[in-house]
Amino acid sequence: MISRRLLRIKALICLYAFNRRNDGDLVRAEKELVFSINKSYELYHYIILLIIELADIACNKIELGLRKKIPTPEDINPNKRFVENKLIQQLRNNLALRKYRETNRISWVINPQLPKILYNQLTKWDTYINYMNSEKSGYSEDKKIILKLVTDFLPASEDLYAAFEEQSIYWNGDLEYITVMVEKTLRRFKANSGSEVPLMPLFKNEEDEYFVKHLFRKAVLNSGQNIELIERNTTNWEVERIALMDTLVMQLAITEITEFEEIPVKVTLNEYIEIAKDYCTSKSSKFVNGILDKIVKEMREKGLYKKSGRGLLGETEE
Repeated sequence: MISRRLLRIKALICLYAFNRRNDGDLVRAEKELVFSINKSYELYHYIILLIIELADIACNKIELGLRKKIPTPEDINPNKRFVENKLIQQLRNNLALRKYRETNRISWVINPQLPKILYNQLTKWDTYINYMNSEKSGYSEDKKIILKLVTDFLPASEDLYAAFEEQSIYWNGDLEYITVMVEKTLRRFKANSGSEVPLMPLFKNEEDEYFVKHLFRKAVLNSGQNIELIERNTTNWEVERIALMDTLVMQLAITEITEFEEIPVKVTLNEYIEIAKDYCTSKSSKFVNGILDKIVKEMREKGLYKKSGRGLLGETEE
C-alpha cells in the first residue's frame, strides 16, 4: 500500500499544481490527485515486472548462445541460476500480478532498452556475481538476491531514475517509496507459496484513502484562514515573500492538525519537516519548523484543534 508519507507528498505536489494553475477547479485537482496515486501503484507493478523482465533477458541470452555456430563452453553449459530463480518463478505465476498486468495493459514493451541496460549492469554487480558463483543454492539464496536487487541495485541506478522521470512526471521521487513496497511484498513469499500470494493493495485501508482526499480538499478550502494563521506567525515576513512550496507545506500541516484528531501533532510536524527537506529549499526545514512551532502554540492556546485517542500523545507534555 502507498505509505502515508507518499500520500502527503502527492497531496503537496497536487496542491502546488492547483495553486500554479490558479483556475480554482477543485474537481479537476482532486481527479489529478487520484490519478497521481494510481500512477504510483502502477510503478509498483512495473518494478515487480522488471524483475521478471531481467530474468527473461538472461534467458534470451542463453538461448542465443546455444544457437551460435561455434558456441563456447559457457554457451553450451550456461549458468541458469538467475533464470531459474525460484522467487522469480513465483512472481511470474502470481495471479494478482497477472490480473493487474492484463487489466491495465502494462509491460516493458514501453521501454525495452532500459531492462537491457540494467541487465548489463546487473551482470557486473558484485552481489550478483557472488550469487551466480556461490556453492550455496536454494530458495533462501534466491530470495536474498532478489531482495538485494530491489533494495540496493535498482535504487542506485541513475538510468532507472532518469527513465522513470522521462516516462511519467507522476513518478518523480516515487522510486524510494515504491521499492519499499516491493520489498515488503517479496518478504511475504515463502518456499511453499503458490500463485495466490496477495500483492499490496493501493491503500492500507479506507482510512488512508479518506486521509489523503480529505487532507487535500480541506487544504484547498481552508487556504485563506490557514494563510492568515501563517501570516500572524511570520514576524518580519510577508506571506508573498515566502516560497510557495514552504507555504503549502505549512498549509497541509495545519490542515492535518485540525482535521485529524487521531494523529499526534508531533507526528504531523515531523512528517512535514522531513518533506520540506526534500521538496523545498535547503533552509526550508528549519524555517518551516520554527513557524509551525509558533502556529501550533497559538492554535493550542486558542483551542483551534482537538485531539483524541492516539492523537493525544504529546499534548500533556506541552
